[in-house]
Amino acid sequence: MGASVFLITPPFTQLNTPYPATAYLKGFLNTKGITSFQSDLGIEVTLALFCKQGLQELFNLINSQAAAHSDNITRIIALQEDYIETIDDVILFLQGKNPTLAHRICKRDFLPEASRFAQLEDLDWAFGSMGTQDKAKHLATMYLEDLSDLIMECVDEHFGFSRYAEKLGRSANSFDELYAALQADYTFIDRKLIDILEKHMAAVQPKLVAISVPFPGNLYASLRCGQWIKANYPDVKIAMGGGFANTELRSVSDPRVFEFYDFIALDDGEAPLENLVAHVEGRKALNELKRTFTIVDDKVTYLNDKACGDYKQSQVGTPDYSDFLLDSYISAIEVVNPMHRMWSDGRWNKLTMAHGCYWGKCTFCDISLDYIRLYEPIAAQLLCDRMEEIIAQTGQNGFHFVDEAAPPALMRALALEILKRRLNVSWWTNVRFEKSFTRDLCLLLKASGCIAVSGGLEVASDRLLALIQKGITVAQVAQVNRNFTEAGIMVHAYLMYGFPTQTAQETIDSLEMVRQMFKTGILQSAFWHQFTMTAHSPVGQHPEMFSVRKESEEIGTFANNDIVHIDETGAEHELFAYGLKKSLLNYMHGICLDDPLQKWFEFKVPKTKIPPDYIEKALLEDQYAPAKPTAKIVWLGKTPGVQTITKTKKGSSWEVSSLTFQNRKEKANISVSKEEGIWLADMLEKLSVRNQKTYTLKDVMDSYTAAGLEDFELFWDNKPVNSLYKFGLLKL
Repeated sequence: MGASVFLITPPFTQLNTPYPATAYLKGFLNTKGITSFQSDLGIEVTLALFCKQGLQELFNLINSQAAAHSDNITRIIALQEDYIETIDDVILFLQGKNPTLAHRICKRDFLPEASRFAQLEDLDWAFGSMGTQDKAKHLATMYLEDLSDLIMECVDEHFGFSRYAEKLGRSANSFDELYAALQADYTFIDRKLIDILEKHMAAVQPKLVAISVPFPGNLYASLRCGQWIKANYPDVKIAMGGGFANTELRSVSDPRVFEFYDFIALDDGEAPLENLVAHVEGRKALNELKRTFTIVDDKVTYLNDKACGDYKQSQVGTPDYSDFLLDSYISAIEVVNPMHRMWSDGRWNKLTMAHGCYWGKCTFCDISLDYIRLYEPIAAQLLCDRMEEIIAQTGQNGFHFVDEAAPPALMRALALEILKRRLNVSWWTNVRFEKSFTRDLCLLLKASGCIAVSGGLEVASDRLLALIQKGITVAQVAQVNRNFTEAGIMVHAYLMYGFPTQTAQETIDSLEMVRQMFKTGILQSAFWHQFTMTAHSPVGQHPEMFSVRKESEEIGTFANNDIVHIDETGAEHELFAYGLKKSLLNYMHGICLDDPLQKWFEFKVPKTKIPPDYIEKALLEDQYAPAKPTAKIVWLGKTPGVQTITKTKKGSSWEVSSLTFQNRKEKANISVSKEEGIWLADMLEKLSVRNQKTYTLKDVMDSYTAAGLEDFELFWDNKPVNSLYKFGLLKL
C-alpha cells in the first residue's frame, strides 16, 4: 500500500461525512500520477474510542484514578456496564446498519441516561413529523454526549466531537500554551490517535505527510501527529495546510512550530503540494516552493516562486473519496435546528461550484485572501461529470456544494444539466439572497434536487447591510426567501449581531425583522453569530472607516486572525447573546411569535421601530416584473395530451384544443383555440429541457407570430398559460 504522499485529516471535524480537503488533493495528485493514501483520523479515533474495548479501557483508567467526581460523572461510572454493553449496537445504528434498534432506543429504557438527557428539547415537536429513526438518532447522540462529558471531566479536558482542543487553537497569538501542552504526556485520546497513526505509517511508508487543518479544533491533534512522525520517521517530511493556516498563520514567525512540521503551505493546495513532492524527491530546489513557510538558517522563511502558476478549476481533477471508511461514518442529530442537522446527519459528497466568491465585497469577510478573492466558476457540464464520477465511487447521491456563495447563473446551468442527464440527486449550498432568485429559478432548482439553501441575512437592517456592502435589502431577502420556500426549498439564514456601530435599537429592529420572517413562514431555520473582526477583512484592515479600533497593534508570532476590537459607539453586544438565541429557538418551534421582544431580555431594551407588517408588505411588492425578451424559456414537464373538442353556442360551433397536463402529484386541463393549442403543444416539445437548443422569450414570440396567431402577450401572460409554471413552464 506504499504511496508517495500520506494525506491526513486530524481529529475532529465531522463524524457523518469526510471533510473534503484531502479528497480534493488526492483527485489532483491522480491527474499528476502521484500516488497517495488518505485517512480521516477523526472517524477512526472515534470508532476506536466508542466501542466495547475502547470504553472498557476508558472505564478501567477512570476506576484506577482516585479522584472526586461530579454527581453526573458518578452516575455514568455507576452505569459503566450498561454503556459497555450498548455501545457497539448504538454505533451500528448511527452508521445506518442496525435501523430496527430505533424502536428500543425510543422506549427510553435501553440507553443509560445522564445529564444530557435532562436538556432534551421537546421531542414531539422536533420529531413528531420525522418519525422514530430521527428521534432515536437524537437520543443516541445525547448518549454519546454524556460519554464525551465523562472523557472531558476524567481523562482529557480538551475533548470534543468536532472541536478537539479548540480553545488551544483559537486565537493562539502565542505558541506558548500549545507548546506546553505538547510537552505533556499523551492523554488517553492522544494514545488512541497515535496507535492508529503508527499502523498507517507502517503500511503507507510515505515520503511526504500532508496534514490538512481546516479548523482550530484540528490543530492540537495535527501537532501531535507531526511530533510522533518526527520522532519515529525523521526522514519523512511533514507539510501542513488548510483553512486554519490560510486564515491564521499568514505571519507565523515562531521557529518552534517547525519542530512539528517541515512546511506550512497557504491557500489552494494543488501547486504547493506538487512542488513539495518534487522537492522531497530532489527534483526542485527549496526556492522553487510555492506559498510555503519553512526554516532557513534557523529563521521562519516564506518561499513563493512567482514563476509557478496555480491550476485552473478545470485542471484539478475530480475529488477522490477512496481510502476513506465511507460506510463507517456516524449520522448524529445533536441539535434539532433543521439546517444544523444537515451538517451532522447523512453522508454528503462535497464539491465546489466556483472557486472564490463572485460578490467578494462583504466588509466582515476575508475578501483580501485568494481563496475568496479569486473567483473562478466551473462549467456546468464538467461539474455534472464530476458528480457522476463521485456517485459511481461513493454510492451516495447527496451533494453539499461548499461555496462561499454559489453563483445564481451557475446554479441555473447546473440544474438544467442535472435535468438533461436525468440525474437523481439531492443537493444544498450557500447563497447570497439576491434578486436573481426568482420564483421560476427556485422552481427549477427544486426540480433538479435542491433541498435547502443557507445565506447571510447578517444584520437585518438596511443601514448595516449597506455598511457591510452586502448588496441586498431586507425586503429583497424576504422576497427571495418566499420564492425558495414556496418552491419547497428550506431556507436557513446566518444572522449577525455586534457589527461595528450597531446600536441597541438596530439589534432589536433586526430581531423584529427575523420574527416577522418566521411569522410569515418564509424562513425555516437561522442562527445568530456575534461579529468577529478578522485581520484579512476590510473592517480589520481599515477599522477607522467603521468607527472602531483594535485593542492592540501587536502581531503575534503564531496565529493572527481574530482581532479584539473596541466599539465605542455601538451597544454592549454581549448582553444580547442569550435573548437573541432563546427567541430564535422559540421561533423555529413556531411559538411565541406574537410576544413582545422585551420578553427575551432581562434588561430594558428599546421598542422596535419596524412596522408590524413590514415583511408582509414587502412580500406584496411587485414580484412578477415582465420577463425580458432574452429570458430563457424552459419546459420541464411531460408532453401534454391534446384533444380537439367542438363547442356549440346559440347555433354556432367552433373547435378548441383541450390540453391535459400531468405531473407526479396532479393533473390539469386548459382550453385554448384550436390553432393556439396545436402551436403550444409543438412549442413545448421544442422547449423541453432535454433538448440541446434553448429558446428565448423572443424566439417563442416570433414562432407564435410566424404561425399566424395574434396578440402574443394576451395569450402568454394570462390564464391559462401563465399557470403552467406549476407543471414546469419556466422563464429563466
